[in-house]
Amino acid sequence: MTLAIDRNDPTILAHADLYRREMATKRRQTLIGGAIFVACVVAAAIGSEANPIKFFENVWRFPKYILDTMPTLRLATFGADMAEWFWGLEGWLKLLWQTILIAYTGTILGVVGGFLLCFVAAANLGRSGWMRFVTKRYLEFCRTVPELVFALIFVIAFGLGPLPGVLAIAIHTMGAMGKLFSEVVENIDMKPVDGLTATGASWWQVIRYAVVPQVLSNFASYSLLRFEINVRGASIMGFVGAGGIGQDLIEAIRKFYFTDVSAILLLIIVTVMLIDYGTERLRHALLSLEHGK
Repeated sequence: MTLAIDRNDPTILAHADLYRREMATKRRQTLIGGAIFVACVVAAAIGSEANPIKFFENVWRFPKYILDTMPTLRLATFGADMAEWFWGLEGWLKLLWQTILIAYTGTILGVVGGFLLCFVAAANLGRSGWMRFVTKRYLEFCRTVPELVFALIFVIAFGLGPLPGVLAIAIHTMGAMGKLFSEVVENIDMKPVDGLTATGASWWQVIRYAVVPQVLSNFASYSLLRFEINVRGASIMGFVGAGGIGQDLIEAIRKFYFTDVSAILLLIIVTVMLIDYGTERLRHALLSLEHGK
């Protein structure tokens, strides 16, 4: 059964007119917002002296450089060509393994530091306002200074090698994880906390038995995600002498060893892809356990 609609009904006409006005207002707001966004982008480009003409004049250099780094692979001599391309595979794999260990060690140290400080920085758990303020500012400092700057400072202090890279990643990770962890803590259910507090439990006992069980899976998920990021970051620590595969990569770039550049980059890309895939599966498994799926 269908109902006949009188299009000339005053109520329907009023609703249709209101709809047209609302849609016109929405389109006008969208156009104004788009114009403001474009104006901001243009103003930012002018302020940063980003020259689009120079970009379009030289954009062809990037794909040309990538093509120049690719080796000549012939079907008849494919094995020999691949062997020549990856002539330093054994040494590169050792440096790549060192890169992964730098990222892993730095991540562990940073996560532990962020874990210890996040409860003090959380607004719903931090009892001391000044301590919470100092902790948050410290975490901001740790994640604001770029990892390469930290690595360069530590290279000057401790010399060349993996140690500066580990310390740089650990400090930056601590700042980032401390913020993320504290935000997770601030969103917990406070009923278990209030219940334990009412029984006379100490602050650390409240953290151990009421807070940690609620946030542990999220903490692990964030830590795995950060490990993915740190593997990529550790790949360029060698640029300043902080160990890892980056040292050979920057040397190949500076000396125009084109095929070495592509070989090292390919190894880094494949390694990061495999680690990303593995940690993504682990993170999804942890989230599934948390939600009981």
